[in-house]
Amino acid sequence: MKVKVSRKAHFNSAHRLYNSNWSDEKNNDIFGKCNNQNYHGHNYDLIVSVTGLIDPETGYVMDVSILKNIIKDHVESVLDHKNLNLDVPYFKDIIPSAENISIFIYDIIKTHIKNDLELRGSFI
Repeated sequence: MKVKVSRKAHFNSAHRLYNSNWSDEKNNDIFGKCNNQNYHGHNYDLIVSVTGLIDPETGYVMDVSILKNIIKDHVESVLDHKNLNLDVPYFKDIIPSAENISIFIYDIIKTHIKNDLELRGSFI
């Protein structure tokens, strides 16, 4: 039987949602206050879930303390109290929307867990 374990994390970041191919008016219409030229902050909650078979030797799908450290060392340390547009190279040419932040986080965490585990996340 497959089982899911989850870990919750939190970080605060600033960003500006802006498409350089659009006029300022269109950016304001689409992105609203998240298009503030002086940036705009959010408090993010992240839930990372890993699903897999229970290891009969440990009783774990994955040691959640290891998952906690992966999130802390590779996600929170990169995103917490940062301006995503300016401080995170990944977002130099990518709009730092919640959806793109989710992809960024998924790609980071996936490289640090076993290939036979299924990774899911919730981002609020």
